[in-house]
Parts: sequence; C-alpha cells; structure tokens
Amino acid sequence: MNLDNSNGYVADPATRRLIAANLIIVGGTLLLMILAGLAMRVTQGGWLALAPDRFYELMTIHGVGMVGISVLGGLSVMWYFVGQYVKLKPGVLTLNLILFLVGVVMMLVAVFLGKFAGAWTFLYPLPAVSGGAWEVMPAFWFLLGLLLVGIGFLLVCLEIGRALYAGYGGLMNALGWPYLFGVAGAKAPPPAVVATAMSVIATTLALVGGALILVLSLVNLKVPSFTLDPLLAKSIIYFFGHTIINATIYMGVIAVYELLPRYTDRPWKSSKAFLAGWMGSTIMVLIIFPHHMLMDFAMPKWSMILGQVLSYTNSFPVLVVTGLGALAIVHRSGIRWDLVNSLLFLSMFGWMAGVIPAVIDATIVVNSVMHNTLWVPGHFHFYLLLGLFPMIFAFMLYISRDRTAPIGRGGLVFWLYAIGGLGFVFMFLYSGAHSVPRRWAEHLPEWQAYARIASVFIVAVLLAVCYFVVRFLLRFSRFLSHG
Repeated sequence: MNLDNSNGYVADPATRRLIAANLIIVGGTLLLMILAGLAMRVTQGGWLALAPDRFYELMTIHGVGMVGISVLGGLSVMWYFVGQYVKLKPGVLTLNLILFLVGVVMMLVAVFLGKFAGAWTFLYPLPAVSGGAWEVMPAFWFLLGLLLVGIGFLLVCLEIGRALYAGYGGLMNALGWPYLFGVAGAKAPPPAVVATAMSVIATTLALVGGALILVLSLVNLKVPSFTLDPLLAKSIIYFFGHTIINATIYMGVIAVYELLPRYTDRPWKSSKAFLAGWMGSTIMVLIIFPHHMLMDFAMPKWSMILGQVLSYTNSFPVLVVTGLGALAIVHRSGIRWDLVNSLLFLSMFGWMAGVIPAVIDATIVVNSVMHNTLWVPGHFHFYLLLGLFPMIFAFMLYISRDRTAPIGRGGLVFWLYAIGGLGFVFMFLYSGAHSVPRRWAEHLPEWQAYARIASVFIVAVLLAVCYFVVRFLLRFSRFLSHG
C-alpha cells in the first residue's frame, strides 16, 4: 500500500493553503447547516416553537448553503487531483475564495436582516412579489450575492478547462473520445482527467445558465416593467440547479479514482467502457432537468417524456463503471481498511442507492403524487449526505493524515455517520411515502413522530461530522507542510 502520490506530485504551498481554507469553510458551514436542518426538523416535530418566517429563512439559507459548500468541496477535490496532470494557476482559487465570502455575507444579510425567504430556487417572480414578507432590496442583495458566488465557481471551471486544453489539446481529448472511437495513436487519459473534463463542461454550462437568470431577475427587481416568462425562467433555474448539484458528485468521485489505487497498489485504468460511460453521462446530465418540471402542465409533452426516460438512464453508465471498478480494484487486493477507504465505499453505496428514489420520483405517474412531499428532500439528502460528503470527508482525512502512522479504522464514528445518515434519509422517504408535504413549517400531530425520529438520527450525523471536521482542523497543518 502506497498512500503517497505515485508520480511524486506535491501541490505548491499556495494551492495547499487555499484548498485547506476551502475545506475549513466547507466543514464549518456544514456543521452550521446541519444545525439549521435540525432546527427545522424539531420544529416540524413540535419540539421547538420556531416562527414560520424564521423557518423559511433557515430553509433558504440551508438550501443555498448546502449547494454552495457542495460545489466548493467538489472543486477542491477536483483541483487538487487534476493538478497532478495539468498546470493550474492558484490565483484563480484566491479570487474564487474572495467572491465566495463576499457573496455569502451578502446572502446572510439579505436573509437574516432583510428577511428574504424565497428558497434557493428564487423562482421568478417570487423575489419581487413576496406579499410583504420582504422588501425588494433584500431580494436584490441575495441574488447578487448568489451571482458573485457563481462567478467565482465559473472562473475556477474556466481555469481548469484552460489547463486541460493546454495539456490535452481540448476537452474532447481529455474525455478520451479519440481513444474511445479508435483514432490511431490516441491514448486514454487518466480517470481523474476524464471526470474533471465532464465536470467542467456540465458545471460551466450550468453556471452560465444560472448567471443569465440571476442577471435577468436582478433587472426585474430594479425595473419591474421588465418581465420574464415564468416557465422559461423556471426551466433555466432548474437546468442550473439540477446540473450543478449533480456535477458535485462527479467532482468528488475523483477522490475514489485517485485514492483507492493507492490503497490497493493497483492502477485504475480508463477502459473504453469507462470512457463510454462518462461520455453518456456528459450528454445526458445536461438534458435531464425536465423531470423537475413534470407538474408544470404547460411544458411540452416531449420534454417530460425525455426527462422521465433519461432519469432512468443518466446515472447508470458512470455508476456501473465506477461501482464495478471499485469492487474490482479492491477484490483480493489485501487492502487494509481504514476510515478513509471505508468512507469512499460508503460514498459508492450512497451514490448508487440515492439514485433509486430519484428515479422513482421522476416517473410521471408517481411524480404527480409524490413531488411535493418529503420524498424529494429524502432523495437529495441521500445523494449528498451518503454520496458526496463521504468523498469530501475522505479527502480531508487523507490530506491531513500522519504519514508515519495508520489512519485508523474509526469504526464507531464511521457507523455513527452511516447509520445516522441512513436513518435520517429513510425518515424523509418514509414521510414522503405517507404524503407528508415538504416546505411546511408546521406539521400536523400525526406527522410529528416522523420528524422527531429523523431529529435523533441527524444528531448522530452531527456528532460524526464534528469528529471529521475537528480532526481536520487539528491536523491540516500536515497538509500545509507536506502537500
């Protein structure tokens, strides 16, 4: 087992400092977002008397905060590992961090001082037409802050795309298409490069769409006579939101491709099946978002059918090659299990199992009944809590490890997180299956038991996350010193 980089790569000091800063923000913010989520669930369970306006403010900042740190964490994983293969400019990470912090402060002020509570989806024309719940200026500052955060992420994606173009001659080459289609002399790029190229394409297009609708919404707030088509605005918002949150796990899975080979001393090769899987997901992830619009009767029928069909097929190509690849690389390898590789395998389960409730909800006849229930947050909490974040935690623990001692199995904390996470998302899904609505600040007495049980499970998750974050904070200086 060789946990050091096989090619001797060591990130430069500036990159190490910026990645450590990003991960500190991710870890600290995640703890706060879990506390916000806990406050909402105990309110729904009747254990806390949180005013409805405060509930929706928490719901807004919880949603946008989780998306933001998911992208920030995924970009950190991607930047670190792809830096072994291409030359990146750390100044872009600095600019992203500045824009991120400024944008977050603006959104916090808009929500907690300005009382903006339009959810992370900011669906037009809600920011401008709140029924007196908030004024126009808080909505303006919230959307502007979100725009600044998105611009920072876009700059990071453009820089990585530039580096891939310089190193591989284009994004199609970085995706391995010449090798896949039998071009003479073509070589398959490493899995980390393939996943990075796909993530850059999807995230860049999503961010451009998000920036477009944010700018148009900002204009509408200042010039009310400038109006948008609500259905078009919603379509762009969900193209942005669905694509970017899916892209985060494509960024995070790079940790699986890079770290498992170091534990098993076996290479993870980019086979043609692997490249074909990533090619399929690159295309489908960009056109699958209509499954969020199945209840909008004015949507073209063909788009709804497309959304349903692609929901069945989108995730499987990459999931199959990644899941089977992980099993193959570990099988009879003599791997020594520790907390890092256990979290990586948990993330494979969370990703693969988290797709199932999404596919169920994307079925039109089911969606018409289930979409506005807690089934939907059950799906995306499954995807993030048990899929993406274990990848990020594994990365944090890996880069802050003591190189002279084993990382340790962390059996108790691992199972605390895994069982707590499973129990929490199961209660969301179980509640949704029993028609408990989502985005309601108050629950009927017969619904409250579900929220109370979920609250107990999320406390277990909170304790485990505290361990991961505190351990990183106590040891990240090793990453700064050794890369």
